[in-house]
Amino acid sequence: MSQSTKLYAGVVVLAALGGAIYYAKNKDAQIGTSSTTSAELPEIKAPDELDKISVKNGEKDEIVLEKKGEQWTMTKPVEAAANQGNVDQLVKNLKDLKAKEVIVSAASDESKKDYDFVPEKGVHVVAYKGGDKKLDLTFGSSGMRGQMAMVDGKPGIYAVTGYSSYLYTREAKGFRDTEILKFDDQNANGIVIEKKDGALSFTKEGDKWSGSWKGRPIERFDEEKVKDAVRAFKSLTADDFGDGKTAADTGLDAPDATVTIQLKDNAGKFVVKVGKTSTGTNRWAMKEGSDTIYSIPSYSADWATAEVSKFQKSPDAGAGPAKLEMPSMPGMPGMPPGMPGMPHGMGHGPDDGHGH
Repeated sequence: MSQSTKLYAGVVVLAALGGAIYYAKNKDAQIGTSSTTSAELPEIKAPDELDKISVKNGEKDEIVLEKKGEQWTMTKPVEAAANQGNVDQLVKNLKDLKAKEVIVSAASDESKKDYDFVPEKGVHVVAYKGGDKKLDLTFGSSGMRGQMAMVDGKPGIYAVTGYSSYLYTREAKGFRDTEILKFDDQNANGIVIEKKDGALSFTKEGDKWSGSWKGRPIERFDEEKVKDAVRAFKSLTADDFGDGKTAADTGLDAPDATVTIQLKDNAGKFVVKVGKTSTGTNRWAMKEGSDTIYSIPSYSADWATAEVSKFQKSPDAGAGPAKLEMPSMPGMPGMPPGMPGMPHGMGHGPDDGHGH
């Protein structure tokens, strides 16, 4: 066979291979497109007026939120008032969800594992309205193609849009109402801090505060510090909760301090007991009228356990600048004429040429 014939045969073979590859790729693309476009994308947007939501994030405790009247409450893992804003954000996000693409038309156990649809990683969300289940989704991994999701009763894995993971993966405490106290500090006209070694008492007359310790006026009293103490409690919120703990566990059976804040015009009062340290420098606390145990931040707790000195001005506060005095120098009292004690030749007039 001549060299030209061999070359021609090689070109024919390459062309045939190229055509086969192109045909296979084109067929795969057609199959993929057909599969994606023909598969039914499920409707996953939640309806209006949901009244119950269950969220199970991996192996963490299930969180159940239920609407009672106009307010959301938490019924699992504990019975508690819910953070209305955080629940409303979750409900809104459920309405924004939309399936956009079929990733796997019939998911195998292996593909479920690949996309994190396993008990320890998936986020399972069920939404109800009037006792009827309206939405049952599990969210898996997120990647270049979007957030992966599976729908109860459907075999596929879908890419969805609209999902905000942080709204679903909060700790249980993130769905709870953390508010303990809420009042206008300008309306407070009295605060008493009772500790084991005595009571600090502060009263506001007009716009001026006065203070006493064990019934006696506080020396060098600093009313600005009382204003700071009131501000530390006016919007008191919990950092955490002492669910399952007892009064003895938290020191609230014999509190280190009890803070009573009185509002003017007989508008009421707030009483907060402060117990042992919870975490770091935070402390356990309980509001009168509630059996919920809270962990409050150290900024507020420190005012509840403060010594009297925290409400005093420093001893040298208001003192003027120190008086400067010239140092004494031997032989120079007041610098009189002639300046005795100075070296010879100093302190006289100009030399007359004769040493005078």
